[in-house]
This record gives sequence, structure tokens and C-alpha cells, in this order.
Amino acid sequence: MATATARPNWRPTPFIGLCMALHVAGVAAVAVEPSSWLWTLTGFAGIHAVIAGLVLLPRNKLLGANITRLPLAAVRRGEIALTFDDGPDPAVTPRVLDLLDTVGARATFFCVAEKARRYPDLVREIHRRNHQVENHSDAHSLGFAFFGYWRMARDIDAAQASLTRLTGHAPRFFRAPAGMRNPLLDPILQMRGLRHVAWTRRGFDTAEADPEAVLSRLAASLDSGNILLLHDGGSAPMDDETPVVLAVLPALLARTKERGLRSVTLDGAFAEGDSHQK
Repeated sequence: MATATARPNWRPTPFIGLCMALHVAGVAAVAVEPSSWLWTLTGFAGIHAVIAGLVLLPRNKLLGANITRLPLAAVRRGEIALTFDDGPDPAVTPRVLDLLDTVGARATFFCVAEKARRYPDLVREIHRRNHQVENHSDAHSLGFAFFGYWRMARDIDAAQASLTRLTGHAPRFFRAPAGMRNPLLDPILQMRGLRHVAWTRRGFDTAEADPEAVLSRLAASLDSGNILLLHDGGSAPMDDETPVVLAVLPALLARTKERGLRSVTLDGAFAEGDSHQK
């Protein structure tokens, strides 16, 4: 059974390092001059306000390593990565798999482990068809970005154990629910050998039921190296109740082919020593 490679020596990003240094300096300032406590407290509040704002920006790299594009080698090979979140869904995921198979495209499925345990055969089918199953948390809590260290670690570990057991392959990548994360996530992932993946662009297909609008967001500037986000779980229903992702995907695959691009799994894109891509 494959396992992720742990990287125990976590180093904060320069921004987080600066925030830590400012906290230490503030405490020292109050120790030397107690009357400065109000200014120090105001400074701390400002720092935390900035961090709270960054939590709401899924593609930012200030809170930790964050993959938003494929590495240069994949760009040169003309590759993109189709990624699907929030599944598996027994009504949608099999149809997504069939559509991908029609053109030989490979994709990465960020699965919610709670759903994976409910539909284990579907998770195994994703893996059997040579797609990739990755970690999208255990329960997909909307409050994930506000979890403390140990609660967040337990959630990730539970999902990692379930998905590894179901596929025989330990996830190497993680995507936070809604992409939102706090500074505590980076050391947790690094110590488990997991890498956080956001996206280059997303279609907002959980909120937008117009397939043309979703396709436009994804394909208007489609280029090699793009990581595209769609959903096989929670995709918005169109007027006929068909999940919009099923209308968008064929057109997106056709657009990909027209531009001479090839959809690969994240493992495939990072297969050739691209360990420094963030």
C-alpha cells in the first residue's frame, strides 16, 4: 500500500514568519513597557484581521504552500488538470467517468471521505479507471477553516485513512473545503507529506446552472498548466434537473481537444521531479 512521504521540518511562509515575529515583539514590548499594551493589542487585532481576510482567498500563497498551476514540465507537455470536488455522487460521478472515458481524459477527484465510505464501490471505480482519488477532508465542514490544530489534523487523518483503505493508494494532495484554510493547515499537511491544491480557475458550477456561463469561466482563457475546478457532488441543477456539470463537461473536453491540450491526473502532471512547484 502506497503511503505519502512525510516532511516533518515545517517552515512558515515569509508572511507567517513575519506575523510570528511581530507577536513576539509585541509581547516583549509589553514586558518592557506595560503601558504599551493597548497599542500592542491593536496591532495583534490588525494582524489577525489580515489573516482572516486571507482565509477567504483560496488561491493565496501567504498562508502556506498552495498549488494553483501545474509545473513547467506539464505546461511544456500541453497538459491541464480537470479536478472534481465534493463527490462521490452515485447519480453524477459514474456519468462523469463515462464522459471522460469517451475522449481518454484523466481527472483527479477530491473526495469527501464520509461520502466515500458511503459509496466505496464508486471510489474504487474511479481508481480502477485510472483516475486519481485525493483528500477533500472527512466531513467537508463549512467551518473547516476555523478548526483548531488538533481537530483539523483528526479530520484530515480520518479522510486519509479511509481513502487509502478504499483504493490502496494514499492521497498525496489535499484541497480544503471551499479552498479556505487557516495558517494551521500548512504544518499539518507538510508533516503528512500532503500538498495543498487550489485551482487556476473554477466554473462556480455549484451556484451557476447556466452551462454556457460555467463553460465561459473555465475555457475562455484555457491554456496548458491550468487546474480547473468542477464538482461531481453538489453541481447545480438545470431546469430539467440535470446537474450542470454533465452539460458543461462534454463541451469543455471538446474545447480542450481543439486547443491541443490533454487532461491528466495531478500525479501525472507532477511525475517528473517537479517538487518545487508551489
